[in-house]
Amino acid sequence: MLLSPMPSIARSPGHDLVYPGKVLQTSRVLYTTGRVGNTKGMGLEALGIAVDDRGRVAVDEHFCTKVPSVYAAGDVIGHPALAATSMEQGRVAVCHAFGFTYKQKVAEQLPYGIYTIPEVSAVGESEREAKARLGDDVEIGVAKFATNPRGQIVGDRDGFIKLVFQASTKKLLGVHCIGERATEIVHIGQAVYVLGGTIDYFVQAVFNYPTLSETYKYAAYDGLGRLARRAVRG
Repeated sequence: MLLSPMPSIARSPGHDLVYPGKVLQTSRVLYTTGRVGNTKGMGLEALGIAVDDRGRVAVDEHFCTKVPSVYAAGDVIGHPALAATSMEQGRVAVCHAFGFTYKQKVAEQLPYGIYTIPEVSAVGESEREAKARLGDDVEIGVAKFATNPRGQIVGDRDGFIKLVFQASTKKLLGVHCIGERATEIVHIGQAVYVLGGTIDYFVQAVFNYPTLSETYKYAAYDGLGRLARRAVRG
């Protein structure tokens, strides 16, 4: 099942888009007011499958509707409405429907990718979220692509990786990437995060050289440096 977006385009000329340090003159602005489930006219109500006021279908943990023989997956069931999660939901539904046991659920820890220029991707908690939960027991480590040989080769001098971790245990809590191939390299941090690892993994690991992935190591070094400065301050 698919969704029908509801885009709106402001067509009047002369719009000002304000970014830090600059103003962009534009002729059009595209924005969206949300999504609705493309379920109208499918006859779901006749099957006993209710939809909400946005056309979305309720499902259980196996993506089964109230009718045992009907499954729904993807954007039509609501958040997070990502292509990656939608495919995984469909696989869980198929496995449940046909009795396959190798795929029982969708992982709780989901990466997010925004395919803008530059790309943006993240998994886990943000620094703000972590501090709201753990208070001062949170630290970060940052490394920029500008100081990475591969970043210099590809000309990305603005990208960076940010690690969010627990100060007392060094356990990784979140990974945030902006820049060249961010949606690819976030998966390295995702694996460490999902497996409950610490930033020590990045320090000890050997990364191919030159690669943007090596930025993880220097973000971890930066994090260790911040911990050392904490200790000096007492």
